[in-house]
Amino acid sequence: MKVTEHIENAKGKTLFSFEIIPPQKGKSIQELYDNIDPLMEFKPPFIDVTTSREEYIYIDKGNGLLDKKLTRMRPGTLGICASIKHKYNVDTVPHLLCGGFTQEETEYMLVDCHYLGINNVMALRGDAMKHEQSFVPKDGGNHYAVDLVRQINDLNCGKYLHEVMDIDNRADFCIGVAGYPEKHLESPSLQSDLRRLKEKVDAGADYVVTQMFFDNAKYFAFVEKAREMGITVPIIPGIKPIAVQKHMQILPQIFRIDLPEDLIHEVDKCKNNAEIKQVGIEWAIQQSKELKAAGVPFLHYYSMGKSENIRQIASQVF
Repeated sequence: MKVTEHIENAKGKTLFSFEIIPPQKGKSIQELYDNIDPLMEFKPPFIDVTTSREEYIYIDKGNGLLDKKLTRMRPGTLGICASIKHKYNVDTVPHLLCGGFTQEETEYMLVDCHYLGINNVMALRGDAMKHEQSFVPKDGGNHYAVDLVRQINDLNCGKYLHEVMDIDNRADFCIGVAGYPEKHLESPSLQSDLRRLKEKVDAGADYVVTQMFFDNAKYFAFVEKAREMGITVPIIPGIKPIAVQKHMQILPQIFRIDLPEDLIHEVDKCKNNAEIKQVGIEWAIQQSKELKAAGVPFLHYYSMGKSENIRQIASQVF
């Protein structure tokens, strides 16, 4: 079932969903299952599965020489989606990236999704590689998320890269895209970022999931400005609880988000990461309750493969 159909069927009730990352290659999927199991009591209609960018590694060849190789440390997004769908009978949403993929590779993944009965996808540009100053698309790949949305929407219309097929069994993907309540780090302003979001919706995006935020006022303001811009699709808030001290530095640095002074003050009083984790849980509970009271369609949690704090939050909210 499509994400938008889940929202329609809920008739105003706020639903629960979460996002996971694939295990590193060589590791068992059982650890992933062990973290999904405690969250299934909250009946998530869908689970997002991220896709990793390629990265360079350097292999020691001896004599002071290094061999530079391109690899993916967390492959298997589509296999994990199929496995979760089969094991839990829940819809899955694979992330599709512009970065690191040609349009042909994207089309092949979409065809595989169609074969597997996966009809929701999240269309993202993706980040720059670690050695790059700015994002560089792969040769033959999509440059921006809006281009990826257009490619997916073309497939829904039976238009493949090199041919148009007049067939009855067309793909019918529900397309999610990202939104940024505090603007994308590369955008010159929030207003220009909203224009880019409107372009993605106009190109065929069906719903929006926001970047993490810690101040609900910023989400509400973002939704209001998006509606003024003419964006009418559902806008799902993304929530990530603070869990360790380093989150206080790396989250603002990587995602260009502001942390509220009250949250900073509470974390500063903590003596260890266990206390910080509890502060993060309590903060996310209050965020979630306020958002739920406002009637948001979903509360979408960035679990990063760890479920205990998400379980504690959901048990107080759902």
